[in-house]
Amino acid sequence: MTTDTTAAGRALTLLSDDEEMFQESVHDFAVERIRPHVFAMDRDATMKKELIEAFFELGIMGVEVPDKWGGAGGTFFTAVLVVEELSHVDASCGVLVDVQNTLVNNALLRWGNEDQRSKYLPMLAKNTVGAYALSETGSGSDAFALSCKAENKGDHWVLNGQKLWITNAAEAGVFIVFANANPDAGYKGITAFIVERDFPGFSVGKKEDKLGIRASSTCELIFEECRVPKQNVLGEAGKGYKIAIETLNEGRIGIGAQMIGVARGALEHTIAYTKQRKQFGRPIADFQAVQFQLAQAATELEAARLMVYNAARLKDAGKPFVKEAAMAKLFSSQVCERVTSLAVQLFGGNGYTKEYPVEKFWRDSKVGQIYEGTSNMQLQTIAKIVITEKL
Repeated sequence: MTTDTTAAGRALTLLSDDEEMFQESVHDFAVERIRPHVFAMDRDATMKKELIEAFFELGIMGVEVPDKWGGAGGTFFTAVLVVEELSHVDASCGVLVDVQNTLVNNALLRWGNEDQRSKYLPMLAKNTVGAYALSETGSGSDAFALSCKAENKGDHWVLNGQKLWITNAAEAGVFIVFANANPDAGYKGITAFIVERDFPGFSVGKKEDKLGIRASSTCELIFEECRVPKQNVLGEAGKGYKIAIETLNEGRIGIGAQMIGVARGALEHTIAYTKQRKQFGRPIADFQAVQFQLAQAATELEAARLMVYNAARLKDAGKPFVKEAAMAKLFSSQVCERVTSLAVQLFGGNGYTKEYPVEKFWRDSKVGQIYEGTSNMQLQTIAKIVITEKL
């Protein structure tokens, strides 16, 4: 990799040599192994199985999983760097790895008991994709308005209902599923379960045909008298709302990493294009109007990167990070949409065609303002905190 002298780049010198080598390996992998397949995967809305296998071989599906369970034993910050490097080539690959690390693995690491971690973390680090199932038809921003129900049968639980918009569902073998075991208690009845793909009564339904991140699977989940062993309750019964909230707080930093990766990829392609594209006998990069737009985009991207990195470091340090995570997701998704839109604009007519890569970056950008908490929900979170603390 070339030397990065930006503030964000200088911050990376805080990484150990092993971590920096890990990041470079992921960068090279993304460029050499993923980039040749991006167009076809987007067109066909399918993730190449060989790439998923390679993610496991590279060690990026269990970044924070300790060595004793087959993981890389890294930090949350390292996972964020991995997601950024993948997303700067393909956001679909970025989100697959992001959900695995920041949601599924993190939930098990923090809330799983020793038996659960010993069983599932080695699978998730070695060869099993994970998914996180919270959303439903009537449960989006109102995350706890769950209609999926869980009934305690003594030695097992029975789940009934549906989930929608579940990332990684087509490939996943393990699902973290939230259902209400006591609707009369409201959100305090919500319980988290570890569901395996082959559990009786569980099936994966329709796959969504999406605008962006098309190679990433987004599917419906169906539970029809799905039998779940009693030992597969994650954490405590009735504490699922706490698991969901705290895991999503971490996951939002991962979404921020996706967004800065997408913006960075679009900007890199655009800068290269403006040096080649000529109008009035000169490269358009020579025109001050273009230079100023690129400068503004680079400045906003730098600010977004630093916000994402700061939130990740706070999380690793065990310090409060909820406000910073919400700010990072909010701002990085806004920046990503602006930068990718500028990329299409500066490519002109070419930018509006699938022959060039920037239209895909633009399509991939929009979801950052929607999933794992809409921009309005991030503003609500930020507002609640800033009005009660010193700025």
